[in-house]
Amino acid sequence: MADSISSFTAANKAAWNASASLHSRGAEWDSLLEQAARPDFSVLDPELRETIRALGLEGKSAAQVGCNNARELLSLASLKVIPSVGIDQSGAFLEQGRVLAKAAGLEPRLIEADIYDLPDDVGTFDLVLVTIGVLNWMPDLGGFFRVIAGLLGPGGHLLVYETHPVMEMFDPESDTPHEPAISYFRTDPLKEEGLISYDGVDHGSGETGYWFIHTLGQIVTSCATAGMTITSLKEFGYSIREPEYDVYEGREAQIPMSYLLHARKM
Repeated sequence: MADSISSFTAANKAAWNASASLHSRGAEWDSLLEQAARPDFSVLDPELRETIRALGLEGKSAAQVGCNNARELLSLASLKVIPSVGIDQSGAFLEQGRVLAKAAGLEPRLIEADIYDLPDDVGTFDLVLVTIGVLNWMPDLGGFFRVIAGLLGPGGHLLVYETHPVMEMFDPESDTPHEPAISYFRTDPLKEEGLISYDGVDHGSGETGYWFIHTLGQIVTSCATAGMTITSLKEFGYSIREPEYDVYEGREAQIPMSYLLHARKM
């Protein structure tokens, strides 16, 4: 089992590293770099901002798992939360994070690591943040949440803001985008062979990555059995991922498209 987990995570690391250069050029990157230099820099949406604000974590430490280029981690400073550590398997994205951190005048520790094999000195935090596009790259959900629990100090908060598993059933690029295309209960991973971008544009092929479907029941149960107490689970009818998924918003028969899970380590 350990060999298969490490082979999946190694493949996903290669896929993200191969895609990183798409995200550090052009007008969008230039704009992000300019924004990072502002004292109120934040890319967090209103729902996530207000949720974090309500936790009363001013002056407390935070880590982000799957931090990508650290733009969300750095955004925590605008809420007076200390962006202490970002963890990601892609060294290429973390290099972008260091550029953004320098522009923001912040010095988080950015750790390149397989989440299932972290260094011993990472530490514990008052908040651990997991956002869009992390859980589905994880081949072992139970192991993932056990690691998360280990990163939380006593009373620490976990926030998971992610794609709703129901939306994973639909393919917005199919001829029938409103008919389910993938089983909610699929266990075999989907192969992702294109370069990974957020703009909805096909940038050609890259390294093969593996995308895992996890049900909401599996996510909640894995979190709880890892020793955390579920405080709330909010579900939303809006998307927080690529623009092609916007086709599912604003319908009379609305599917859930994203969710925000809050848990605590007591």
